[in-house]
Amino acid sequence: MVAEEQITAAAVLIGNELLSGSVKDKNLHYIATSLLNAGITLREVRVIPDDCEAIVDAVNTLRASMDYVFTTGGIGPTHDDITAECIAKAFGRDLIQHAETAETMRAYFTSKGVEANDERMRMANMPDGAEPVRNEHSVVPGFRMENVYVLAGVPSVMRSMMDAAIPLLRRGRPIYTSSVRCDLQEGSLARGLADIQNAHPGVDIGSYPLSKAFNYDVSLVVRGTDEALVAQVIDAIVVLIGQLNGSVLERH
Repeated sequence: MVAEEQITAAAVLIGNELLSGSVKDKNLHYIATSLLNAGITLREVRVIPDDCEAIVDAVNTLRASMDYVFTTGGIGPTHDDITAECIAKAFGRDLIQHAETAETMRAYFTSKGVEANDERMRMANMPDGAEPVRNEHSVVPGFRMENVYVLAGVPSVMRSMMDAAIPLLRRGRPIYTSSVRCDLQEGSLARGLADIQNAHPGVDIGSYPLSKAFNYDVSLVVRGTDEALVAQVIDAIVVLIGQLNGSVLERH
C-alpha cells in the first residue's frame, strides 16, 4: 500500500431513497474521479438516512480524521431536507439565512414569476460562518463549513458544485494509473501479485475480474504518485503474466 502522506477525503451520501433502493446513486463516481484528478485520495464512503443523529455522527467523525468531507443530498425545500441544520448542529453553530444568497434567490424567483415562499427560502439557510459554493445549474448554492462541503443530491447540480469546490482544495501529488488486462484467473495471479505488492509499497495494486460468458479476464490496475515506479510495477506484472503462460490483452 502507498505509504507516503496523502491528502484524504470522505463522502457522505445522504438520503432514505438511496438506502431503500428507490434511487440509484449517480454522484459517487464523479466525486471520486474529481478528487483523484486533484491528487486527493477518497478513503471512505458512507450512505446514511435523512436522520440528524446519523448525519451529525458521520460528519463529526469524518471531519476529524480526513482533510475533506463531501456530503450529497438533503439541501432542498422539503421537510426531509435536513442536512443544513444537521451540519450546523455538528459544528455547534446557529442555522441562519445567508443574506446574499437569499437576495439572489428572491430576485431569481421574482424574475421567473415564482413565489419566494418559506419552503423555497429554506434553501438559503446555512450554518453561521459557512460560505456558499455556487454552481451553474441552480440559483441555490451548496456551502462549505471549514473542511466540510455540502452539495446537492441532484446529479447535474452536484457536479457543478463539485467543479466549483475543487479549486478551493489543497491539491496532492498527481496520482498516476496504469493497467493491463490478461486472460488469467485471479487464483493463478494472487501469489505473484502479493509478492510484487510487498516489494513495491509505494504503489497500490488492484485486481478486478471481468467475466465474459465462460471466459474470465482480469484487469490489473496500479496506482501511485511516482510515475516511473508505476511503470516499473506494470512491467513486473507483465513478466508475471508471461511466467504463468498468460497473455496480455490490453495495456494502458
